[in-house]
Amino acid sequence: MPETIVTLDEAKDHMALTSDQDADDMLIQLKLDAAQSLIERQLGYGLLERFELAPAVPADLREAVLQLTAWWYENREAVTERGAPLPFGVADIIEAHRDWSF
Repeated sequence: MPETIVTLDEAKDHMALTSDQDADDMLIQLKLDAAQSLIERQLGYGLLERFELAPAVPADLREAVLQLTAWWYENREAVTERGAPLPFGVADIIEAHRDWSF
């Protein structure tokens, strides 16, 4: 499992799940891994490669991972529209941190 910048417990807190709600822990972890992976691909760099330690990752990038994880967890059905936008704010956060080179 890749190292994520947000812990499973932080994701569960963000989604207002209590510690005794652990039936979906594996599913949430998969969504958390996927959210970080997507954001890193869109940024063009690995978050832990760039910032070295999870606490050094800017708060808004951590928030983007949390928002995307929660959105995917709450919306598990298949997307009907191809190219559906990311949840509100996530794309803006990614855009603000992208490395642009030509």
